[in-house]
Amino acid sequence: MIARSPTPSDGNNKTDTIETPWWCGATIYQIYPRSFLDTNNDGIGDLPGISQKLDYIASLNVDAIWLSPFFSSPMNDFGYDISDFRAVDPIFGTLADFDHLVAKAHECGLKVLIDQVYSHTSNQHAWFLESRKDRTNPKADWFVWADPKEDGAPPNNWQSVFNGPAWTWDGQRRQYYLHNFLTSQPDLNLHNPEVQNAILDTAKFWLDRGVDGFRLDVVNFYMHDPQLRDNPPATATKPENLARPFNYQQHLYNQSHPDIFSFLERLRGVTNSYKDVFTLGEVGGEAFLDIKAYIKDGKRLNSAYGFDFLYSNKITPGLVQNALKDWSERQDTSAKEPSPQTDDWPTWTFSNHDAPRVASRWSAQPA
Repeated sequence: MIARSPTPSDGNNKTDTIETPWWCGATIYQIYPRSFLDTNNDGIGDLPGISQKLDYIASLNVDAIWLSPFFSSPMNDFGYDISDFRAVDPIFGTLADFDHLVAKAHECGLKVLIDQVYSHTSNQHAWFLESRKDRTNPKADWFVWADPKEDGAPPNNWQSVFNGPAWTWDGQRRQYYLHNFLTSQPDLNLHNPEVQNAILDTAKFWLDRGVDGFRLDVVNFYMHDPQLRDNPPATATKPENLARPFNYQQHLYNQSHPDIFSFLERLRGVTNSYKDVFTLGEVGGEAFLDIKAYIKDGKRLNSAYGFDFLYSNKITPGLVQNALKDWSERQDTSAKEPSPQTDDWPTWTFSNHDAPRVASRWSAQPA
């Protein structure tokens, strides 16, 4: 992140300042649990393995760790298909192991961020298993269901990020369900207030266990167009993207619905009731062009990713200059005194589980 000095609380020459949040200028170290450290010789990294290495991570002078999903899951998408939001998958350990990890991290001076996946669940989640039983059960409207067209085709032309239609037929319920990713990742219907309440209760569950913030997966996929209108064709597609049908559309209706913002404000109300909680959103694709709407001067997310460095093969002054310029131009420029509490803070990501490691990319370049 880009740090900035604290700003005086008013225009007078006073010594009191607004305290800069811990995350302004922080360095966050991602940990992918399954490949980090295995302590029980089953070939899979685990939470005790992370705890063993927290002293080492702290010695790197980072400020926080971000844990990729460790929740109960069939692991069709390496944990991003969650079957229980409040349980640790046995391959990673137990809730007691997680509590120990958080306590030790705090002893080491590290904040703890965890992934939260609110867009979808696993098709093995109890909510979905109930929802698919029929059209009248208590969770019938917790996922996105739709009738077929007259010829039996899917309700519209939406495509999955992982190729193929974004709709799968369910013979038990006799409707299609939406999945923006794998067929085993049905989309939650976050337009439903009951679903929102359940998700906010999940956030409270982890905040009560001492986590310091959330990395929020695919935020722009939280809500869809309830009218299920077809996406129009893309006006242009880069040659490197031609292999994926998803890229042949403008994603006007399967994502980025404006009601997402009111949900983010509800989430911010929850996180603000705890101390020093940081929320970081993954907002990709066309939605990144309107990134300021996902942050909105302290009313929604604290920050969102800037992806300029994630896939770059080398670091150059021009790349840095353009990244800062592009981010600045996307911000809300309404007249106000800047404040560490309200500025639209970028989070520059250099490596993550979706991209080759930055050391491999940049060190391979000739001097």
